[in-house]
Amino acid sequence: MVAAVSLPAVAQQPAAPTGATLDAIRARGTLICGVNTGLAGFAQPDSQGVWRGFDVDYCRAVAIALFNDPDKVRFVPTTAQNRFTALQSGEVDMLARNTTWTLSRDTSLGFDFTGISFYDGQGFMVKASLGVRSARELNGATICVQPGTTTEQNLTDWARANRIQFQPVVIERLEEVVNAYLSNRCDAYTTDVSGLAATRAVQARPADHVILPEVISKEPLGPVVRHGDQRFADLLRWIHFGLLTAEELGLTSQTIGQAAGDARPDVQRLIGRSGDLGQMLGVDNAFMVNIVSRLGNYGQIFERNLQPIGVQRGPNALWTTPGGLQYAPPFR
Repeated sequence: MVAAVSLPAVAQQPAAPTGATLDAIRARGTLICGVNTGLAGFAQPDSQGVWRGFDVDYCRAVAIALFNDPDKVRFVPTTAQNRFTALQSGEVDMLARNTTWTLSRDTSLGFDFTGISFYDGQGFMVKASLGVRSARELNGATICVQPGTTTEQNLTDWARANRIQFQPVVIERLEEVVNAYLSNRCDAYTTDVSGLAATRAVQARPADHVILPEVISKEPLGPVVRHGDQRFADLLRWIHFGLLTAEELGLTSQTIGQAAGDARPDVQRLIGRSGDLGQMLGVDNAFMVNIVSRLGNYGQIFERNLQPIGVQRGPNALWTTPGGLQYAPPFR
């Protein structure tokens, strides 16, 4: 999900002193993570109020690396409109919600994206009763969309390029835009395909809703931090790469604890028995053992959170799989 033509009216903040964020988190004893207000599969509290989801697990992975405790994280729900202010102001230490990596966000807003944890793209969902089978049939339709996102501009660009007329129904809060779609205030709802799948999965009759085949944009999603604190950005970046590397090496939550006897040099480096790679990041050398043993590797995190809502690996498969784009630099 992402930034429109006019960026949010938020001034770029001065770069933080290197290490400031990590020092503040350690002094506080808790990571503060900005997440979605509630998106199935990605970030949503369960019936007991415990936050769960793909993005939530990335927050917990950081807490494990820093404190060896997945519960030393406070989750702050953020909307598409206030997420950037929350990060720039220091209300949250990082964002782990569906936020697209763009040039303007990476520069003029003063952020660093630490990797692409999820390759996505914008799509459309309609009610099956409408009988629509292609987005090109939406000429003259009303379409629900959130402001402050790349989704809004992508929709305008796509409609102009395809000579399609539409009436936007612009609503800020996620639950309100979904309710507008469900109550027939609009014919279609557009956002990232993963968000459409999450919305469809929690309906009483998911089959009553159809995600159309067209994907009209690139939406590379990933954790975001403030400019100027390379130590924190490096840690998040290599946690992601470590999760991918663990999957590539066949190390799971069930097996990584017994990996000390694995003679492969790549395994020995990942589990912290050679290379002192954790110390280079300012954490324990066994940080990836601690993370994977509690949360699993990238594939396990994906399968646990996203397969139940119908999201398949697709481009988020490892590079060793045809069509897979997830690729980690050497862990050395």
